Amino acid sequence: MVQKKVLAIVLAGGEGKRLMPLTTARAKPAVPFGGLYRLVDFALSNLVNSGYLQIVVLTQYKSHSLDRHIAKTWRMSPLLGNYVAPVPAQQRVGKHWYLGSADAIYQCLNTIQDENPDIVVVVGADHVYRMDFSQMVEAHIESGAEFTVAGIRQPIDTADQFGVIDTDPEDPTKIREFLEKPTDPVGLADSPGEVLASMGNYVFNTDALIEAVTADAADPDSRHDMGGDIAPAFVERGTARVYDFIHNDVPGSTDRDRQYWRDVGTIDSYFEANKDLIAVEPVFNLYNHQWPLHTLYTSLPPAKFVHAGSGRLGHAADSIVSPGVIVSGATAVGSIMSPGVYLHSWASVSDSVLMDDVVVDRHAQVHRSILDKGVYVSERARVGLDPEEDRARGFTVTESGLTVVPKGTVVE
Repeated sequence: MVQKKVLAIVLAGGEGKRLMPLTTARAKPAVPFGGLYRLVDFALSNLVNSGYLQIVVLTQYKSHSLDRHIAKTWRMSPLLGNYVAPVPAQQRVGKHWYLGSADAIYQCLNTIQDENPDIVVVVGADHVYRMDFSQMVEAHIESGAEFTVAGIRQPIDTADQFGVIDTDPEDPTKIREFLEKPTDPVGLADSPGEVLASMGNYVFNTDALIEAVTADAADPDSRHDMGGDIAPAFVERGTARVYDFIHNDVPGSTDRDRQYWRDVGTIDSYFEANKDLIAVEPVFNLYNHQWPLHTLYTSLPPAKFVHAGSGRLGHAADSIVSPGVIVSGATAVGSIMSPGVYLHSWASVSDSVLMDDVVVDRHAQVHRSILDKGVYVSERARVGLDPEEDRARGFTVTESGLTVVPKGTVVE
C-alpha cells in the first residue's frame, strides 16, 4: 500500500458548560484529569502514538491555559516537519468566531492546504480513551470511503444519550443513517443488545472534507456541526463508513480496559472517570507503557508521607499521589491528589479529586468533592459532608451529592 500523508486536527474549542465551575476559567480540553494530565493529552497521545506527528489544535473558548499547556508540553523537533500547533480562532472568513466544529475547520482550511495531505484525521479533545488511529485510517483506505466515523458499542438502553450510527445489516461498515439520541433504536445484527455510538472521531479524504465544509459554510440552515451536518451529508451520498472500535487493538491493553471510552461531559462523569483510575485492577490503566500517555512532568520533588505516630499516621490508600504531594499525618482514601497538594496533620480526604496546590489544613474533612486548583480548606473546615451547607456557601452540588469548589477558594 502506498503511504498516505496524514494531517490530524484536534477540535479543542469546546466551552464545556456542563462542567462548570471547572470550565469557568479554562476550556474543557484544558481541565486537569488523573493528577498529572489535561483532557487534551489523551487525544494528542493517541495521535502521536499512532505515528501522526503533524497536528493542529483548533482552540477558541478561554484558551489561554490550553494554548500554554500545548506550547510547553507538546514540543517536537521541526527537523522532519513535525509539530503540534495550537490555532486560535482568527476570523479568517468573516467577522465571526467559530459557529460550530465544521465551521472551525472551514475557517482553518489554510492549515490543510499548507500541508496538502491525502487524509485528514479529525478528533475531539475531551474524551478519555486509548486508540490506534492508524488502524482506523487503514480500514478507511481499504473501504474506498470518503468519510469514516469511529463507533463504540454501547448498551441499547443508553442509546438516548448518544448519536447512534444505524448500519446496513448486510454490510455492517456501511452507514444508513445517523440517529440523534434515538428512543427506539435497532440493535446490531451481531449483538442485538448494543448500538454503535459515535465517538466523535473521523477520517476524511482531504478533497472530500474541503468540499463538504465549504458547501456547509454556504448553507444558512446548517448548524455547522461535524456530527449533525457533515456526517449526514456523506451518508446521503453513500460514501460514509463506520469503524467499529471493537476492532482496534492497542498495544499493551488489557481485557479490562481494551474498549474503554468515556465522555467526561458532566461533573459526575468526570468524577467517575477519575475514580476508574484507582482500582487495584483499574478500569482504565495509566500504566500501559506500550501506549504511554504523554504530558509535562515538572521539576517537583517526589511525594512525601510523614509522621508515623499513633493517631497521626500519614498515609494514602487506593489513591493516586502525584509528584510534590505531602501527606503529613493525614489520611487519604480513594482519591486523586495532583501535584503540590498538601494534607496537614489529622486531615481526612476520601473519594475526592484534589487539583494542583490544594491545601487541606489540620483536622479538616473532605469527602466526595472536587477541589479546583489552589483551594485552601481551613483548619477543622468540612467539604462534601453536608450538601445544604455546601450549597449555602455557593459551591456547586450535583444531584448525586458531589461537591465542586471553584479555583482559589478559601473554605472556612
